Amino acid sequence: MRVGSGFDIHRFEDGEYLTLGGVKIPFSKALRAHSDGDVLVHSLIDAILGAINAGDIGAHFPDDDVQYKNANSLDLLQNIYKLMSSKGYFLMNMDATIILEKPKLSKYIDKMKENIAEALSCSKDILSIKATTSEGIGFVGRQEGIACLCSILLDK
Repeated sequence: MRVGSGFDIHRFEDGEYLTLGGVKIPFSKALRAHSDGDVLVHSLIDAILGAINAGDIGAHFPDDDVQYKNANSLDLLQNIYKLMSSKGYFLMNMDATIILEKPKLSKYIDKMKENIAEALSCSKDILSIKATTSEGIGFVGRQEGIACLCSILLDK
């Protein structure tokens, strides 16, 4: 078995929606990023890459490479899934925490799980996605951006 952890953070900019877990969530701000800024999927990608000792998201999808401009992060995740599978691993469990003040995410979490389960060819029952605030503390509390922590367990 292998354990992996990932972290991602993006600041807000003017926009009309956030993309989290492949779900476009209506909001008065967007996430500033080279790709779609999906902190949930980015932290999951880094967790997988860490578990299989294959670098990090920036090594596989550099932010100065134009082919990844506005990339759909679920497409990137599918590429990492192929790499993980080629090494003989499969996902046993994922636990992610999205840290943000607004918007509320509860009604979107099930669709996030469905999207990730499809990208990783797994059951959504092994995916845990939670959201919390930072109680008004720090950049998240000031609503300057959001962050996500993700832990995974892989097996062969």
